Parts: sequence; structure tokens; C-alpha cells
Amino acid sequence: MITIDYKRLGIRRQDRILDMGCGPGRHVSRACADFDATVIGADLSVDDLEKAKTNIRAHEEYGGALKGRWGLSAADITALPFADHAFDHVICSEVMEHIPDDRQAARELFRVLRPGGTLTVSVPRYVPEKICWTLSAAYCNTEGGHVRIYKKRQITRMFEKLGARKRFSHHAHSLHTPYWWLKCLIGPEKETAAPVSLYHRFLTWDIMKKPTITRRIDSVCNPLIGKSLVVYFRKGM
Repeated sequence: MITIDYKRLGIRRQDRILDMGCGPGRHVSRACADFDATVIGADLSVDDLEKAKTNIRAHEEYGGALKGRWGLSAADITALPFADHAFDHVICSEVMEHIPDDRQAARELFRVLRPGGTLTVSVPRYVPEKICWTLSAAYCNTEGGHVRIYKKRQITRMFEKLGARKRFSHHAHSLHTPYWWLKCLIGPEKETAAPVSLYHRFLTWDIMKKPTITRRIDSVCNPLIGKSLVVYFRKGM
């Protein structure tokens, strides 16, 4: 599931990209597949980095040669092990809502981005996320789970105060929103419940096959119930 629209970043040959909170490496794989760039996936979880390594190598073996180069790094978002201005593009997808000290995380993302570079951040959208919190106490009390819900102006102002300029924003993954509502209503721990299992199978099919009809439905519904808010910034020169 790709949240960031790379076409909006203006990636050039030999650019350096940081995917902070890369998880199993979806955005790293896509960037390397589409661009002649150096992509670093960073995450605090060593288990997720191992999954990312496996997934990226599987892409190389079965999906064809990658245009770009990749590497992985264990890193804490509040104390990144990278030099100032090390990257041309920084992306941080569905991470900030997990971080207690989100302002320090924002400062670090901004620090490692070169002047003129792009920063793209996605977080759960306020209303769909608020409904999840209302439906299930367990959803928002899980260890390592979400510690806050951002409104668009909050996440935007946090980076603008550092000197970033908002370029545009959009919403994504509307088809996933009912799945999370259903899961919270039934119980987040009840993974095998029939309605949840069936909807998960549908989402997996949709991700793999990408049929035109669901792409159109997702596009129409994203402004209304898109699960993720994606905000694109540029760092001042």
C-alpha cells in the first residue's frame, strides 16, 4: 500500500531519499523501482528492517531490476544518525502519530533535509481516526499504538514553524477506512472474525490486482473518507 505520490516530489537522477519509519519497505521498493536514486529506509524496529530486506530482495528477484540503490538503517526518529542536509527528499508515512515527542521528531526530519528539498508526511486523517478511537478503547491503548490524532492545521503548522512551506495535500486509502471501523466495532483483537477477514481479503485482492473500478471508487471517496492525510512541504533555501 503506497501512500506517497512520488510523482509530486520532482525526484531527479542520483537524488538521496530517506524513508523514515520504512516498516516492511514498501516505499523503498517503489522508489527504487521507479527512480535512479539512492533510497535509505530507516526504522527503530529491527524486525521490520529484516522484513524490508526480504521484501526488497524478493522484488529484485521476481519484479525485475531496480533502477535505484537502497540501504537500511536502524534509527530513532528523535535522534537520526545522519548528517545535516544529507537528503534531497524525506518521507515519513504513518509514523508521527506514534511518537510521544513529535516536535523533536519533526526537527530531526527537517535537519537532515537539504535546503530546497521536499518533505512528505502522512498521518491518519482526523475524522476517520476519531471514529476508530470512539468505537474501540483497545485501538488507541495498544502498546506502541497511536498517541494522538492530528488535525490538518496542526501537522502543517508544526513543520511550517521550522521553516517548511506547504505545497499541497491530499487524502488516500478510502477503501481502508471501513475496514478499520469494522475492526474497531468488532474488536481489534478479533482478526479472524468473518466480516473482518472477508474485508481484509478484498483489500489484499485490490492491492494486488488494482482493478480500474476500485481505483475510481477510491479516488472519488478519498476527499470524503480517505484514511490518510498526506502533506507535501518544501524546505526554504
